[in-house]
Amino acid sequence: MISTSQSKTKTNGLVRKMGLLGLAATGICSMLGASINVVPFMIQRNVPGIGPYVLPAFLFAAIPAIFAAFAYSILASAMPRAGGSYIYASRGLNPYLGFVASFSQWFGLSIVIGVVSYVIIPFIRDVAVSMNWQEMAVLLDKGWIRVSLAIFLLWIFVGINIRGAKSYERTLIPLMFLMFALGAIVIVAGFIFDQQDFAAGLLAKEGRVHEAAASPAFSLDTFLAASALLFSSFIGFDSIAQAGGEAKNPSRTLPLAIALAIIVVGSFYFLFTAAVYHTVPWSFIAEEVMQKDITAPGMLSYVLPSSLAVAIVAGAAIALINDLPAMLLSVSRLMFAWAEDGIFPKKIAKVHSRRHTPHIALIVSGIMASIGILGSHFAGDFFLGIDIMVTSMMVNFLLMCITLLRLPHVNPDLAEKVTVIRKRSMQQFLGWMGTLMLSGFLIIHSWKDLNSEAEAWYFHSTPIWLIVMSLASIIFFVKLAALKKQGVDTRQLFTKLPPE
Repeated sequence: MISTSQSKTKTNGLVRKMGLLGLAATGICSMLGASINVVPFMIQRNVPGIGPYVLPAFLFAAIPAIFAAFAYSILASAMPRAGGSYIYASRGLNPYLGFVASFSQWFGLSIVIGVVSYVIIPFIRDVAVSMNWQEMAVLLDKGWIRVSLAIFLLWIFVGINIRGAKSYERTLIPLMFLMFALGAIVIVAGFIFDQQDFAAGLLAKEGRVHEAAASPAFSLDTFLAASALLFSSFIGFDSIAQAGGEAKNPSRTLPLAIALAIIVVGSFYFLFTAAVYHTVPWSFIAEEVMQKDITAPGMLSYVLPSSLAVAIVAGAAIALINDLPAMLLSVSRLMFAWAEDGIFPKKIAKVHSRRHTPHIALIVSGIMASIGILGSHFAGDFFLGIDIMVTSMMVNFLLMCITLLRLPHVNPDLAEKVTVIRKRSMQQFLGWMGTLMLSGFLIIHSWKDLNSEAEAWYFHSTPIWLIVMSLASIIFFVKLAALKKQGVDTRQLFTKLPPE
């Protein structure tokens, strides 16, 4: 008799075990993390002059993300396979574009996994400080201890991913709810206290008085630059698409999970940011970021009792930790999909016989992220990795919108399999709006990067991204030539979906 688990095992070795909640948690946990606790406040340094317009810029940034989310949902309903974004573009637009764009995405995300692992340790140190565990805090500040702990933490989550979907969901979902519970303290406290409470707390704690500044005049250039940066807060729902090969009832759950993730994250992010700015004057935040790195817990510590301050620092640490399992899943499934097509070594598509996970791809992803940890430690500029990732994701989202427009012409058989928003005029509206807005955001982001001050050219993300794209081009054409030499019908290969 065939067991239920065995009956769901596909010829490629993966198993459709991930439910709607697990998929939504994958997207949510990929989005919330450093972005919610750091970006809405550090943006006062990165985009000087944005002042009190952070929330409107955030809302504007959500618009192209929503168009891209619709494109992902529609394409996912027709092509539910592992390595979603690569599969959508390679089958629905062009295999070369699909590979190079997803390769740069893989590179950027792998580095960012290392960056996140490295950044978590100072948050754990801050929890120790809040608990008056000074000796432990001093130890966590030592370089070799920080690097060792970051690598240890990373490989714990590599192991959890290898153990399979159940182990992954049992870890990710409780952590997600804990993150929301601790983040809710920030939201409630931020709206209960006001700026008079903050002024009193600042005086009592540091003997300082802050004079609130007048709002700067609205600048469209500054507003658009801030929106392009805040757009990075929404990119995590792409991880849901990468898990398409393991989703139960994928034509229904993948679009639903993407919609849930973007609604939940958008609402939570907006409330969280609004709460902090309700209590802390934007002009104080703008002054502080010019002197040091700041976070939401640090800003609210002026008004909160120490016990609650510990809780919100712990919440920030958990939000960062949550990034790791979801992003590891995402990058490993991209490698799996390339290997299935023969663009990467076939060994990487090997699936564990008992766990039904692409363990080789996960181990390689872990090695790549470990390099990211070492790079963060020795180079000291981990924001470069984040910038590369943002550029990569904008290109990917743009490619998804173009794929939505071109799918019926390039691959009409797959276009017929779309089950979400089948009306062609609506698909064209979503695709065109996403393409236009994402093109604008990409131009603004690249212009800002190339015109920013840096010690050397390699501290700009755009040229690094172009080098990665060039490397991806070489890999693609070398492997394509090898496939043709082996007699593989590459046209047929990139027309059909990988076998289940």
